[in-house]
Amino acid sequence: MTTTLRGAAIALAMSTVLALSGCSGMSRQEKGTTLGAAAGGVAGAVISGGGALGTLGGAAVGGLIGHEVTEDDKK
Repeated sequence: MTTTLRGAAIALAMSTVLALSGCSGMSRQEKGTTLGAAAGGVAGAVISGGGALGTLGGAAVGGLIGHEVTEDDKK
């Protein structure tokens, strides 16, 4: 595994743990948005070679997908 992919995997694992630990008061849809943004940010960073624009774009797209895929508990 290359250094970039190893770093991305570690960052994804750490962000997932941090996101889940702070989600106790969040709805299911908010959790999906957060996790989608974290995964999208890591994917964008890997695809763009660590570029800021790729990372931010990936986080935005991942957050949007995570928001749309999960349903809100209050519906």
